[in-house]
Amino acid sequence: MIDQPRQLWAPTEAFRAQSRLAHYRQWLNRHHQLNFDDYEALWSWSVAEPADFWASLWDYFDIIAHQPYTQVMSDDPMPDTKWFEGSTLNYAEHIFRNRTTAHPALMAQSETRPLHSLSWAELEEQVAAFAAFLKAQGVEKGDRVVGFLANTEEASIAFLAACSLGAVWSSCSPDFGTSSVTDRFQQIEPKVLIAVDGYTYNGKPYDKTGVVQEIVAALPTLKRVVLVPFLDESAEAAAIPKAVSWADALGTPHDGLAFEPVPFAHPIWVLYSSGTTGIPKAITHSHGGVLLEHLKYLAFHNDVHPGERFFWFSTTGWMMWNFVQAAMLAGATPVLYDGSPAYPDMTVMWAFAEKAKINHFGTSAPFLVASMKRGINPSKDFDLSALRSIGSTGAPLPPEAFDYVYQHIKEDLWLCSMSGGTDVCTAFVGGCPERPVYMGEIQCRALGCALYAYDEDGRPLDDEVGEMVITKPMPSMPVYFWNDAGKARYRESYFELFPGIWRHGDWVKITSRDSLVILGRSDATLNRHGVRIGTAEIYRAVNKVKAIKDSLIVNLELEGGRHYMPLFVLMNKGEALTETVKAELKTTLRQTYSPRHVPDDIIEVADIPYTISGKKLEAPVKKILLGHPAEKAANRDAMRNPEALDFFIDFAKRVNG
Repeated sequence: MIDQPRQLWAPTEAFRAQSRLAHYRQWLNRHHQLNFDDYEALWSWSVAEPADFWASLWDYFDIIAHQPYTQVMSDDPMPDTKWFEGSTLNYAEHIFRNRTTAHPALMAQSETRPLHSLSWAELEEQVAAFAAFLKAQGVEKGDRVVGFLANTEEASIAFLAACSLGAVWSSCSPDFGTSSVTDRFQQIEPKVLIAVDGYTYNGKPYDKTGVVQEIVAALPTLKRVVLVPFLDESAEAAAIPKAVSWADALGTPHDGLAFEPVPFAHPIWVLYSSGTTGIPKAITHSHGGVLLEHLKYLAFHNDVHPGERFFWFSTTGWMMWNFVQAAMLAGATPVLYDGSPAYPDMTVMWAFAEKAKINHFGTSAPFLVASMKRGINPSKDFDLSALRSIGSTGAPLPPEAFDYVYQHIKEDLWLCSMSGGTDVCTAFVGGCPERPVYMGEIQCRALGCALYAYDEDGRPLDDEVGEMVITKPMPSMPVYFWNDAGKARYRESYFELFPGIWRHGDWVKITSRDSLVILGRSDATLNRHGVRIGTAEIYRAVNKVKAIKDSLIVNLELEGGRHYMPLFVLMNKGEALTETVKAELKTTLRQTYSPRHVPDDIIEVADIPYTISGKKLEAPVKKILLGHPAEKAANRDAMRNPEALDFFIDFAKRVNG
């Protein structure tokens, strides 16, 4: 742990004054006579008076309500709190009120398509046509429309069309296998599927026509399939049952784009837990909840301004894809990319940032760590003058990666490390344009998010590591899980450990500066002889050893009070796990943290297992090593690299005799 981290960046007075957060504070003063000395005071008010805070956002962002609300929030405890009852609205309508000729509606590039843009007129025309097509298939408010799509403009168009009708959207990336897709979509019984014929990744084509055929066969509720010829422009829809071509669907006559008003709590989309074990949870969010949350977060915590270009590397199977669409709510242009972030080499995303003139560049902690370890120097090799912020999520960002950003990407840059999840389709903690950036720390708790660190007895902790909990409801919490009678699975997921309190499953430390450090998943905790160690601490130390590319740590609690903590490492190309490397790693762990952090074994593997959404399979690997059947511990079809599990299955056999 770093007790006195180095300050890496501080906002100038101009930066602070021009932020959208500063504008909101001035608005609160003018309209509500509320004056807060600093961000901490503003945050404290936002969680102490949640009804007043969320009502202020309704007014500040000028929400288009077709029917007014009767009360801001009910007295029902989580997860049954009701928000803005009586109101009707539409998320897509709030996007299209930002139509302009001043800048593109969206931009996109893939490994096979060059950078291009859609004007607002083009986007509106195509969304209107596709919405008319969906209506012609019988799609009505509440029906489900699903996508098996690459991260291209077709996915955004299909989502916006469904959303405009009040239909419920859900999507999977085409690198998902058949059962992974059907495990998700079968739960929600879709009426229309939009699917690509294939995609290209790392320069290699992947034909998914056969997978699409299998998906269609497994979804009897489908009335129509739309085939997007992404891999092969000449792909024929006739190869897929019930299919028409994307071009034919966009040829549907229409009378312009209209928006169906829906209740605040009406579902907008269904996202899914990673699904490494069991059927993925079908997490259902509301139109109004994510509308208010996304307006708040994009404006105040990412400081996205109208006309700016907002990018986050994602696929359609990750919640950050949904979050990127929200850039249009802020009047900005979402920039999409489909393909490998390392093809043809590790500089491709920085070249993309230069070419697309990206203002806000979002990525993952592993990508920044990989760039750091490979010595990529974007500040030297690319013109990043347009770049104003870098966002990082998906895993804790180690302190060394903070340093790398400022030394090798851009010195005058706002680094916004953030953490949240699929559960709320936003971040609980993240950027604050009024505060400095300290090495290894997240700047703030988000407005309206009553987040604390609790000990195992449910007591708040100051400047100590504890369970991340949310003590008051937020509008973007799920309205329900699909087909979850009595919210049984919902309550089990978040409210079992501390009744009435949302337990998120992360270790967090709230510092004396009111900044935060995330230490990894609490359900993958290394309980080392009674001392809890966050996996992120191990990974931070491992990242200092240049010979190692990636790693995975578990601790096995064995009979008789024994512990076994192996560290599995993936070596960089051309490197070997020598005794010298092992000694360096052990010394780094011991000096950075403590002797308890030193593993019992350091074992080389051919690959580290990940979910498709980029999460390390710590808990499933632990179950396998403890003797659980591999097929019950992990769903291979939900993995990015299922073959990586084979080593651990064989290793478990050796360990368990």
